[in-house]
Amino acid sequence: MYPQHFLTTGRLTTAYYRTGEEHTRKLLLLHGNVSSSVFYLPLFPALAELFDVVALDLRCFGDSDALPIDATRGFRDWTDDLKEFTAALGWDRFAIAGWSMGGCVAMQYAIDHGEQLTGLILINPGSPYGFGGTKGPEGEMLDPPGLASGGGCANAQLVECLKNGERELPRTTLATIYFKPPFRMPEWEERFIDSMLKTKVGEGMYPGDTRQVAQWPFVVAGDNGICNTMAPNHGNLSGLADIPIKPPILWIRGDSDIMVSDTSICDFGYLGQIGAVPGWPGAEAVPPQPMVTQTREVLNRYVTNGGNCTETVLSGGHGCHLESPAQFIAAVETFLR
Repeated sequence: MYPQHFLTTGRLTTAYYRTGEEHTRKLLLLHGNVSSSVFYLPLFPALAELFDVVALDLRCFGDSDALPIDATRGFRDWTDDLKEFTAALGWDRFAIAGWSMGGCVAMQYAIDHGEQLTGLILINPGSPYGFGGTKGPEGEMLDPPGLASGGGCANAQLVECLKNGERELPRTTLATIYFKPPFRMPEWEERFIDSMLKTKVGEGMYPGDTRQVAQWPFVVAGDNGICNTMAPNHGNLSGLADIPIKPPILWIRGDSDIMVSDTSICDFGYLGQIGAVPGWPGAEAVPPQPMVTQTREVLNRYVTNGGNCTETVLSGGHGCHLESPAQFIAAVETFLR
């Protein structure tokens, strides 16, 4: 097993794993929400043959510091952490790969520090227009801004399980939402669940605050905590298409992802449409968010504006990098060659 390291900057202490230091090509791996760097460790033997690889725990996850997150800055608390972390490593040029929410953090890093990146790899990333709270290919915001997004949209039962260290709902979430059934990784499952349970629950952390409103589903995003960073009024990343320095992009998605999807099982609009949440006011007011379509719209504009983007579809669900590891490694190696 790979040893865990810790690096302290002026902002926080970050836990990370590293392998393949003899290589010149550098690859930084960012995990998603309710997970940690552990979700990349099964890929380390293959990646170590190709790259100097670092997988870290973002603040409030894994074994990194639990510091509050100002969601009004979108993903920039994390990207500011990363800027100091990579500087402390001595990395000035590297590729960055982000899975799910980590893909959003990676996009923000490209917006702010694109000159550093040799490549941007997005693995089932959240929509550049936010997670929840928008409609249409161009991410029109619902009214009021932040409706049906943010901390109030987190599964309350899962929040309690994370707070209390209860394993069964995280296990079910892993097996049915992160992965496409019947895929399981029995040799890693307990470590993955341990990793999920290290998500820091509390004020300014997971899931974040919320406000009540009169419109269905009666919640709008608050201003602090993890889930609110992804609200469309805080975490809009569509400006990626217009950045002046455009690293090449590899967009990897699972063909059976039900979390980041045009029919996402985590989206109030879709849950209302299928009758899973009562009182849905209809598609005009709160339609299902077309997450994949929105991502494609932004990446198409990225290409129109002079960038390069390759889309690769792998067999699997939200964790397709683990469900189709050989294909994932081959796609990344070809892209960064």
